Parts: sequence; C-alpha cells; structure tokens
Amino acid sequence: MVTGATSLSLVRDELFTTMEETEQSLEHFIAERNNGSLLQQAVESLHQVRGTLNLIELAGAELLAQEVLQQATDIPAGAGEERDGQLSALSSAMYVLRRYLENVDAHRQEMPELLLPAINDLRLAGAQPPLPESFFFSVRLDQTRPAGVPHAAAVSADDARRLRHMYQVGLLGFIREDNPQAGLKLMLRALARLDSLFASEARGRLYWIGAAAVEAQLDGQLLTRKARKQLFSRLDRELKQALANPAYEAPRSLLKELLYLVALADSRGQYASDVREVFGLTALPFTDHLLDEEYQRLSGPGQGVMRSLSSAIREELASVKDALDLIERGTAQPDSFGNLHAMLGKLAKTLGMVGLSSAANALQVQLPVVASWDENTPAQSADLHKLAEGVLYVESMVASLERGEQRNSRPQAMQPGDEGEAFAAHQLNEARIVVVDEAQGGLALAKRAITSYLESNGDKLHLANVPFSLQAVRGGLWFLGQERAARLIGACADYILTRMIEAPQMPSEQMLETLADALSSLEYYLEAGAVLRPETTPSVLDLAEESVRALGLPVAA
Repeated sequence: MVTGATSLSLVRDELFTTMEETEQSLEHFIAERNNGSLLQQAVESLHQVRGTLNLIELAGAELLAQEVLQQATDIPAGAGEERDGQLSALSSAMYVLRRYLENVDAHRQEMPELLLPAINDLRLAGAQPPLPESFFFSVRLDQTRPAGVPHAAAVSADDARRLRHMYQVGLLGFIREDNPQAGLKLMLRALARLDSLFASEARGRLYWIGAAAVEAQLDGQLLTRKARKQLFSRLDRELKQALANPAYEAPRSLLKELLYLVALADSRGQYASDVREVFGLTALPFTDHLLDEEYQRLSGPGQGVMRSLSSAIREELASVKDALDLIERGTAQPDSFGNLHAMLGKLAKTLGMVGLSSAANALQVQLPVVASWDENTPAQSADLHKLAEGVLYVESMVASLERGEQRNSRPQAMQPGDEGEAFAAHQLNEARIVVVDEAQGGLALAKRAITSYLESNGDKLHLANVPFSLQAVRGGLWFLGQERAARLIGACADYILTRMIEAPQMPSEQMLETLADALSSLEYYLEAGAVLRPETTPSVLDLAEESVRALGLPVAA
C-alpha cells in the first residue's frame, strides 16, 4: 500500500472538504456557544480527518489532528470566555494543518517537526505538558564512548562547585539573552572542564554529551528558543545530582534532547564531531532557521506579505498627508473632513492588527479632534501640527515594519538644547567600547599564549608579552571604573609572571586550567557587556575571584 506524502493525492479532495467543514463548524460554534450540534459536527468531522491521516500514515499531521480532536471533545456546549484560549488554539491549529497538508501535497515532502509548535500551543491551552523538540527524532542511546579516556587526578568539591557555578553564570546570560553567545562559551568551558575531570566515570557521559550540545547551539547559531532555555536549565539541575553521585546516570530523555541539538546544528567543533560519530548522527533534512521560516509561513503572513501590507499603509498615509495639506491651505472640499476621519480610523485599526499598537494609538487619539472639523469649524493650526506629528511618527513605525526591525529599537527622541551633552556622552561611550575591545583582545591573547605554553611543555617564550598585555587590560578597566575586575586581572598577570615565567617548574595542568577558568570568566564579563551594564552579571566576578583564590593568590578587598 502506498502511504505518506505520495498517497495524499488519493484522498486530497475528500480530506480537504472535510477539513473545511470542520473549520466552518468551529467558527459557527465560536459565534453560537450554546449550539452544541455545531460542536458535535466539528468533532465528527475531526474523527474522519484523523482516521484518514492515520490510514495514509502522515504521522505528524495525524498527531496534530488527534490533539485538535481531544481539545474539541473537552469543550462543552455553552463554553464561556474561559474557553476562548482553547477555541483560538483549535482554529489556529486547523489553519496550520491545512497549510501543511497543502505543502505536502504540492512538494511530496513530509516535515512533521513543523507541526510541533501548533501541537504544543494546543497542549498548553489544554494544560498539558509540551512535547520535546526531539519528539520525531530517533537515535540509539546505548552507544559507548571510545576507550582511552585518561583518568584525572582527584578533584576537590570546591573545584566541582566552582565549575557548576561557571555553568550557571553562562546559563543566566543565555536565558536573559543579554549576550547568549558569550553565555554559551562559558557554559561550554564549564562542561569541557567537567568532562576532562570525570571522563572515566559514569557521570562523565552527561558532561561529554552536554558539552557537545552547547557547542552545537553555539557554533550552529541555533535559535534561543524557550524549549532550549528549559533544556539547559534542566541540564544544570542534573549537574547538581551528577556532582554528588559518582555512579550517576543521566535520564535517557535528557540525552535524546541534547543529541537532537547536535544532529540539528552544523558544528565542526571537537565535542559535536566526536558525539556525532559515536552515535552515528546524520545531517537532518532541515536546519533550525528553515524550520522557523517554514512554520512562520504556515501559521501567518511572511515577510513578503508584511512588505506588501506596509506598502499599502504608506499609500494611505500619502492620502492622509494630501488631505491635511488641502485643509491647511483652506482649499479642502466639504467631504474632505469626513474622508480624513474615515481614513484615520481605518489606518488605526490596520496598525493595531499588525501589532503597531503605539502607532495605532497615535492616530486613535486624534479621531475626536478630527471629528469636530467641518467647513464651519476650521481646524486650528496647533491641532493640525499635532496630527502631522502623529502621521510622521506612524510613517517611521511603518518603515521599521517593512525592514522587519524590532519596534523598540529606535533611538529615543532628543530634548531641545541637549545636543552638546548628548554628543559628549556619545564620544565617551565610544571610548569605553574601544577600551573594552582592547581588553577582550588582551585576554584572548593571554589564553592563546597559555595554550601554546602548555602544548610546548613549558616554553616560556610564549608567555613573554602576556603580563604586560594583562597589565594594560588592568589599566583600561581602572579607567572605566571597574576596580574589582582590574584587581582580578592584575592577580592573573602576577601569577603568570611569578609562577610560570620566573618559576623553575611548570604549574600542574589543573592549576593552568584554573587560571584559564579565571580568564574565561573575565572574558565573559567583558563580552556580556557587564562593563557597561554591571548589574546584568552580578556573580561573574565572584566566579573569577573563586578561580583566583583556587590559584592560591590573595584577593584584595
């Protein structure tokens, strides 16, 4: 029997007719909540839809139809406002399902992952837990890591706690999206260190696969979805258990989610590549960004539609400006005032529908004033000026809609007379950015030099310029008023000078890794914008200080 996408054409007409009947019944029931027969008709049609999809084995579409059916069955006749969320989710899900099936019919290609957002929206409306991103992903979890992993020296509880703290600091930055890439780098550093310390133990499997997933999220520039924030938060909770129990084994569901990210991302990193090879992960037939774009196309108007819409709005704005010009000149026709009021009302509604609420409000507040204008009551100059300002504001907001920008990304309006002060503040901020960039470069240079020093078995030539570079970074941070960060970088410079360059023997590898931990924490402090907004990363300097103390160095108050 032919099944899947290739068999959809055999039942297409009957299936789409039944789906249309379902949508109509639902729409009528939403308008007539006491008419239980409308809801019953929708439920009966949904049974047919689900049965047909089951017959042709379109798994993702059948699952979505099943979720719609369960939700519809749960809604009673006479449902009140408390059911509006469920009814809205049902209507949206039916729309997505129909668009998905149209695409499958046209392209003969299934992609059930596209339906997970709609499925989870339904489950959320019905107070059910969401399905994981990896729901349609298959992998054998019983693969073992290749032999030959070295057994690390004994690790103190303080070291383990510090590395989990490092992960948490990076996770906080990732969740807040202040600088998610910088946060991921710190998370990866923590997991890589834990893997190197515990690789030969059972719990090392979690650190290894976790590092691969974070590396995939970082290198593949995967979207910072809510599900991924929750996944990495769950990983943190599991780290706590793993650090307390050497025989710990990670939940299979967690490992599958982490491996899905590795398969999804095109990462060439060491951890992701090793994990991909061990578990036989092949490239998925889609990317993260493709899934997002395709779902946006399924569920609503795409960017092309938004551009067309903004073009139409700009044409209406041009008509409004022409009408204003005639009114100001005193040459408007008697019906111009009523036409202007109608155009403004229509524009305000359109802007509200596309999410430009502030632009809609800017016109809405002008409607009572415009309604009072006629040939016998001419518009006042001040009122015309206010309306013109509102129209110009709307025009700028529509331009941002067309470009696809964030609507809160525009600069704030400048107060008259503050231009000189604003210019000086701008210049100072530019100088601060330059200093931060130089500091980041100095830290990156130090980390590379330490790596070369370690790989060359202690060749001190690699470190010759490092103390000087770090002292320059220290001075820049003093200039920015970051005394605590400056002291910590100064301590790292002193360690490199006294314990590495001037000392007869190399420090242990664990001490060198601890030094790198301190530098990584300070690097994150700079990358995450904490110099300009120190309140965003309150604990990252605590983390750097813990590493400096672990080096045996005093930290001045």
